Amino acid sequence: MDRRQFNSIPVPLLAAVILLAQQRAHALSIDDLSNAEASQGLKMALEKGALAAVSLLGKTDGFLGNDKVRIPLPGYLEDASKLLRAFGQGGRIDELVIAMNRAAEAAVPMAKDLLVGAVRSMNVTDAKKILVGGDTSVTSFFTEKTRSPLSVKFLPVVTKATAKVGLAEKYNQVAGRVADLGLVKKEDANIQQYVTGKSLDGLYFMIGEEEKKIRKDPVGTGSAVLKKVFGALN
Repeated sequence: MDRRQFNSIPVPLLAAVILLAQQRAHALSIDDLSNAEASQGLKMALEKGALAAVSLLGKTDGFLGNDKVRIPLPGYLEDASKLLRAFGQGGRIDELVIAMNRAAEAAVPMAKDLLVGAVRSMNVTDAKKILVGGDTSVTSFFTEKTRSPLSVKFLPVVTKATAKVGLAEKYNQVAGRVADLGLVKKEDANIQQYVTGKSLDGLYFMIGEEEKKIRKDPVGTGSAVLKKVFGALN
């Protein structure tokens, strides 16, 4: 363009053109991503998040030392714990809580292969659904794909860990009777099943937390693919 013609363009119009060009250059949307990019980016993020969550939880105090996922006493036993402590049962209550959380910490590493397998078998539709699905989309995906088989894998580990605590079996005996009265949820009437469920809840929660970090700061991952995919959503 001739310099005289360029100088004749009104400043407000020139500024608007430059701003529009910048927006078009930088405002990549999810629709601009190829199916391969969206799928690859999300798979990398979820696998990274899943492995990080397993690493964080599958160690001593992974559950017990984390207030966000620490497994409390189930149902009415949590409400009655103060009374039980007043009658000298504090030690046994603490023993049960520690055993429940240690059981979860022992079980979580077994989830690694199933979680990674679920991610790697994800199709393009799943990927884009999660990318635009909000904060619960990751939890929903892993719950649908892995909760049932992981429950089967976790239960024997949890059962072995809690069997060492006599109060666990007594809880099962009492809870089984009072569940029919509505004082305890039926799914919480067995301590082993209760801990298994809470272990999975904590695992999926932490995977979601790790994914939020990647969504918030894809550049920090050092991956060009993650930067491009999640940058399109920010």
